[in-house]
Amino acid sequence: MQQSKRKILSLDGGGIKGVFAAAFLETIEEATGKRIAEYFDLIAGTSTGGIIALGLGLGMSAKEITQFYVNDGPRIFNQHNPLDVQRGITKLKGWLCGKKNTSKQIIAPKYDSTELRKALERAFQSNRLGDSKIRLIVPAYHADKEDVYVFKTKHHPRLQLDWKESAVNVALATAAAPTYFQAHSMPSGAPMIDGGIWANNPVGLAAVEARSVLGWREDDLYIVRLGCTEEALDIPTDAGYAGLLLKSTSLFMQGQSRGSDGTAMLLSDHRQESPRFFSFQPRVPAGKFKLDSVEMISRLRGLGAAHGREALPLFEKHFLNEKAEPFHQTMP
Repeated sequence: MQQSKRKILSLDGGGIKGVFAAAFLETIEEATGKRIAEYFDLIAGTSTGGIIALGLGLGMSAKEITQFYVNDGPRIFNQHNPLDVQRGITKLKGWLCGKKNTSKQIIAPKYDSTELRKALERAFQSNRLGDSKIRLIVPAYHADKEDVYVFKTKHHPRLQLDWKESAVNVALATAAAPTYFQAHSMPSGAPMIDGGIWANNPVGLAAVEARSVLGWREDDLYIVRLGCTEEALDIPTDAGYAGLLLKSTSLFMQGQSRGSDGTAMLLSDHRQESPRFFSFQPRVPAGKFKLDSVEMISRLRGLGAAHGREALPLFEKHFLNEKAEPFHQTMP
């Protein structure tokens, strides 16, 4: 018997703030005894959301994914001891040279991706994208081609190549955040950077995939989006370049996200009287959580758990009442 609805999970990018989404899902799984991966037909994830999506597809529990952030986050975003003398000297030299932002992030990526690769290899081992038990779409950006690039499981006959890629390479590609990590070179030689530059919130992309590639009906779609917190923006209406410079990135990201939400609402026939799109994206004060602020992991985990607790009835009503049809990728 054909299932009555198609369910989509979308996971935003946001570095260490992915702890929020992982803890949210962990709370749902722990409360219900049900595995998220068994109840969704399609998962989209960008950057840190792509790592969570891959983990779910490869059989990791949400608790295991949360522990990935707790255990490996401090190593990936290798925070230095503020009393480190050598680092203090380096900062002083930078300031004396007139560079008030003394991080090497000005001229090179802030972090080496070696620790990220090691952590992903421990988590995903030798698994490929083709080993996922869920349909996945993971956005990245091809730096040389100057074009969007979306890794996909083999959920359509025309998708012939991506399933061969290792899960580690896909994760490194989608999470290569500019200024934080260098571009990731795929085995083909293609330099990939973080999909967050165009689809940090990939929910619209997921809805388009569902309707156009998979051919699912709009009245069959139920979509949940998990963000990684959003800062409240005070956007001046009469500001010039100087007034908007420091807020431009956040403004562009917010605009992309709003458009993505709107696309998902439209393509799922979301209406107030018949809701089909549900978003969990807590607004927080500016600067409270940063992409690499590992000292806030426990706070992010607590925030995710609290929102997961509140969302539990909704999940049980719309998403956990019927398992998704098993998905098997057909490889040569």
